[in-house]
Amino acid sequence: MNVQNSDPCCASDFMPQDELRKVQLTRLQKIVRHAYDNVEFFRNRMNENGVKPEDIKTLEDIQKLPFSKKIDLRDTYPFGLCAVPMSEVVRLHASSGTTGKPIVVAYTQDDLDVWAEVMKRGLAGCGLTRNDIVQVAYGYGLFTGGLGAHCGCEALGATVVPASVGNTQRQVMLMRDFGVNGICCTPSYFLHLIEQAKLSGIDMRDLPIRVGVFGAEPWSQGMREQLEKGAGIEAFDIYGLSEIIGPGVAIECTEHEGMHIFEDHFYPEIIDPDTGKVLPDGEFGELVLTTLSKYAMPMIRYRTRDLTRIIAEPCKCGRTIRRIDRISARSDDMFIIRGVNVFPSQIESALLTVPGVSANYLIILTTENGMDNIELNVEISPEVFSDQVKVLEDLQRKIVKAVESVIGLRIRIKLVAPQTIARSEGKAKRVLDQRQK
Repeated sequence: MNVQNSDPCCASDFMPQDELRKVQLTRLQKIVRHAYDNVEFFRNRMNENGVKPEDIKTLEDIQKLPFSKKIDLRDTYPFGLCAVPMSEVVRLHASSGTTGKPIVVAYTQDDLDVWAEVMKRGLAGCGLTRNDIVQVAYGYGLFTGGLGAHCGCEALGATVVPASVGNTQRQVMLMRDFGVNGICCTPSYFLHLIEQAKLSGIDMRDLPIRVGVFGAEPWSQGMREQLEKGAGIEAFDIYGLSEIIGPGVAIECTEHEGMHIFEDHFYPEIIDPDTGKVLPDGEFGELVLTTLSKYAMPMIRYRTRDLTRIIAEPCKCGRTIRRIDRISARSDDMFIIRGVNVFPSQIESALLTVPGVSANYLIILTTENGMDNIELNVEISPEVFSDQVKVLEDLQRKIVKAVESVIGLRIRIKLVAPQTIARSEGKAKRVLDQRQK
């Protein structure tokens, strides 16, 4: 069913394909020129590949441009990829990096307006309106989730409850007392809310909430069924990443057959992750995104490491913007815990700053009460292992503090005896994933 929204902002979702391609090409040419003229990194990279902004004459010419990767943001930390003076930057966000250095993302006011626009379009596609009350239970601060969802709700005209994360009992109380209709958070946290509500004698299905917008971590169809059954809601998958803009790059509509990507602002490609060859629509590969209207820190052909496919067939909802399939996996070893991107190398770098531990460790991922957790088994040196309990407890506290300072999460630490973690003659198995699927 065609549900075209009369709002001019949301009408972009229904733009005729030929008109959309013209918008994309105009914006692509402008952003490539902007990046080339104002960012030394992009200028050098393009020069090395023998391409100039004027060479981009068609959308297919985007394939002439070099890729960018997450390491490029780390190597140019903090502002090496900024394309505008700091006087034009109105906000900074950041995500954690493998060495403790965050990936910094800058925004002009126009960038924030684009972010609010795509979030508004996405929330509207989920059936939320200005008459709804939406609780935002993503983290606020440097993490993009909280403020991204918040500004989208405000742009929609909805009433926002900026609950952030944590204080679960209070979250449930607010949902009940305020008559919350929608919620934005991680799926695992919402499952936790359902369970905690039951312990308080509250059946979430009796509350007015009807829409859940869930992202920041992978989640399965089985999880969707649990959330919808446990709270009597309709669950929507939202996709985004800080390097591009934050949440709101793509989102499901009520058809739930892939996530519509707001390709008038984010140009998608699918490549073979090994060869870099562009694949046709419908084939699975690595998602590559180019920001078409983000000027503080444009990203050109950014390799997301997320594996999916582009669905080009028309959606029953009537939107003409294409969709991407549910993110099936990542082409690197990152995992996401409570909305935070974590790499084993982050944990290792923190761990090895603590005297008395060995380089042998095992990361165990589990699910308890609907929440994903990390347990870190750490081998300690024979000298320390034979020491007093007080010394071992002090070492444990030091490891907890060191890891938390890098990844921003407090995890459980289990000290184990020397030679108790299995060795491998090939690649060491550092992560044991026992989470519920």
